Amino acid sequence: MYDFRLKVFQRVAWNLSYTKAAQELQISQPAITKHIHELESIYNTRLFDRTGNKIALTTAGITLLKHCDIILSEYSKLNYKMHQLNNQEIGQIHIGASLTIAQYILPAFLAQFCQEYPDISLDLQMHNTLEIENMLHAQKIDIGLIEGPSRKPYLKYTPFLRDEIVAIVRNGAHWGDGPFELSKIREFPLILREHSSGTTQFIEEKLLKQGIKYSSLQVQMHMGSTEGIKSFLKHSDCVGLLSIYSVSKELLEGEFRIIDFQDFAIERDFCFVQNQGDNSEINQLFINYVNKKSLEQYGTHCYRGT
Repeated sequence: MYDFRLKVFQRVAWNLSYTKAAQELQISQPAITKHIHELESIYNTRLFDRTGNKIALTTAGITLLKHCDIILSEYSKLNYKMHQLNNQEIGQIHIGASLTIAQYILPAFLAQFCQEYPDISLDLQMHNTLEIENMLHAQKIDIGLIEGPSRKPYLKYTPFLRDEIVAIVRNGAHWGDGPFELSKIREFPLILREHSSGTTQFIEEKLLKQGIKYSSLQVQMHMGSTEGIKSFLKHSDCVGLLSIYSVSKELLEGEFRIIDFQDFAIERDFCFVQNQGDNSEINQLFINYVNKKSLEQYGTHCYRGT
């Protein structure tokens, strides 16, 4: 029903790339160019400034994108609502999740959701917390699931699962069993996720509250992958700080063990994040489903959703 040219324009504007838009929409680049030229002809104005191989939105393009996002969002809601009248759940949900959640929490839930709602298409993108928030605000995704401490006033955060970041070592590492005084953490050679990771941001924040500056830690390496950190730790006496959900399998199998600290734990909430005022029924369907499955699987570690 909606003008497909608006979808094409939206994807080009989001990516600032004709090539990426063509890949996402699975149409040819000449077709992308044709649709953009048609819109520019209709409105008698340029939508993009072109400099070499780069493009940027013009003032007219910025205005069109703002309205385009609203139009396509409302169309998606209308499409879902109309199918509901015939007892059909049909639609699409674009999800953004930070890496720990995307890798260790969501996969099983997404598989179950797809079985129960086969006519709802899911798209999952994995990024760090800040990128998820920016994509949500720009309406590039419908729902975010994040682990970082960030809080933006224009977004709504709803916790759904409690997490603990634990210090882990391989089972044969020479470190004692503890529990240690927290100051001991300054002596451990640490392997951490990248600086922009929600996990690393949260560790830094919690330690600072206890008077331990990030700069005083012996960080041997930052890695952009939790799986990479785990592989490294299996061949090293370094200490990793990771979500308990990401190492539960290795702990059960005896590959890793936890180093405890006296009277100190790094606990946090995994949260849904939405744009303020989001009243999409299909988004709420997904949120309710994840809340339900989280409660079934993790019990008392969950917040009871609606």
